Parts: sequence; C-alpha cells; structure tokens
Amino acid sequence: MHIDVNKDMLRTLLMMGAVVEARDPYTGGHLWRVSQYAKRLATRLGLSNDEILQLAIGGYLHDLGKVGVPDQILRKPGSLTDDEFAVIKTHPEVGAEIIEEHPLSAVAHDAIRHHHERIDAKGYPDALPAGKLPISARVIAIADAFDAMTSTRAYRHGLDKNIAVERLLQGRGSQFDAVLVSQFVTMVHAGELDEVLLHSDENLPLVSCDMCGPIIAVNRDHKDGDIIHCQSCGTEYRLHRMADTFAVEATGRKANQTQLRPRADRYPIDELVSQMPGVLKL
Repeated sequence: MHIDVNKDMLRTLLMMGAVVEARDPYTGGHLWRVSQYAKRLATRLGLSNDEILQLAIGGYLHDLGKVGVPDQILRKPGSLTDDEFAVIKTHPEVGAEIIEEHPLSAVAHDAIRHHHERIDAKGYPDALPAGKLPISARVIAIADAFDAMTSTRAYRHGLDKNIAVERLLQGRGSQFDAVLVSQFVTMVHAGELDEVLLHSDENLPLVSCDMCGPIIAVNRDHKDGDIIHCQSCGTEYRLHRMADTFAVEATGRKANQTQLRPRADRYPIDELVSQMPGVLKL
C-alpha cells in the first residue's frame, strides 16, 4: 500500500492528539514517550523505515478518542467507577471513528483502535485473537502500558522501571506479545530507553511539583527564570536551569484559569512531520 503524506494534513492530525493530551494534567509528554518507545522497539525489530515512522505516528495518536471522554472522568483524581471505566473504554472506537474518513487513516487506524487488545483475546474493543493483532497494536500496547506504569498519576506515584518490567513480564503471552516484551525488556535493562523515561521531549525531563510529583512538562521554549505552573494543582514555579534539566522554585502564587488552559506542544509534532517522506509504503 502506498499512502501519500500531506505534511500539513499530518501536522493538523497530530495536533488534535496533542490537544486531547493537554486536557489531562497528569499525562504531559505521554504521547511523545509512547511514540518514542514504539519507534525504538520497531527499530530493534528490524522493521522498514516506513513501518517505523507509521508506528511513531500511531503512538502519538493512539489516545485520540479520549476527545470524547468528559473532563470529570479524564481528570478524576482517584479510581474510576465501573461506569466511568466503561466510558474510558470507548476511546479506541471513538478515535477510529474520528480518523476513519481522514486521508491518512490507514497510517494510524490500527494503532488507535487496537492498542488495548490482548494476546489472549480478552482485550477491547474487538477481542481480537493474537493471529489478527496488527504489529502496531502489539507494539503500542507495550509502550503505552510501560509509560502508564512509570508515570505519576493523581491516585499513585509512578513505578520504578524495574517493577514495571516485572509487570510486563507477568503479562507476557497473555496481555502482551511475548517476543516483543522480551525485546522491550532487554532495551530497558540496557538503558536504551532512559532518555525517554519521564521526559516530555528530547533532552527535556519532566520536573516535579512539590504537591503532585514529576508531572510538569517543559518545552524547548522554556529558559532560565521562566514562570511555569503545575497543570494539576495550579502551583506557580520559577524555572532554574540546571545542566540538562530545570529545578523549580515555588513563588507562593497560584495560576488562574487562563494560565491553566490546555496548550499543545508543537515541537514533538514538528519533529515527527519533518521525518515523513512524501509517500509511505506500508
């Protein structure tokens, strides 16, 4: 299959995904990290350059359907009820419906619709058996789960990467593709993913809010002395450059609603778009 890639159209599509992420204060950088984990695992597997790029795009867009999840569920600071989780579980189908008529649908459809499927056919929304799971779904399921486990959420702190690895191994052959998990775990143990773990972009580690943990995403525009806010609790901080990251100093002030409005980081999107050839051969 040959897919013509209009870069302006791709940028708009990726921006939609980024806006969805920006609604949730606890997922800063999640799409970039999942995209990077998927890209690096695909590279290790020896996939073609076009397949690697497809997985990078799919990783960035996999949660597109969360645009249909109400804020009170998406931003809930605690465990979800069964009914609320049922709403969350609609996001793969919603995302697939959103992208269905898009000219670039074939690039990301499988990643969006099937990233919560399982090898044992107990996943959702289609309960696909292992033999029918596309490679994009199998790769992104691992990348998404690893990032979810190692990232801090409102109801828990992120897990150490070694504990997350143990949980991936526990799901090997049931939730996750056994071969892909083994490859991913090897990369984690070798430190090959450390520059992605708890980062929001290339060489930009998350910084910690005193109240909420390491959830504040900085971008390439930020510099020493800038003011930044925790998107969860609204605490205001001044950034202080320290080597390859920032330290934060609380100012004693709180953000107003304008300062907390969702903002999408354009830089990871620009990076992805710049890597795209005019045609993808899939």
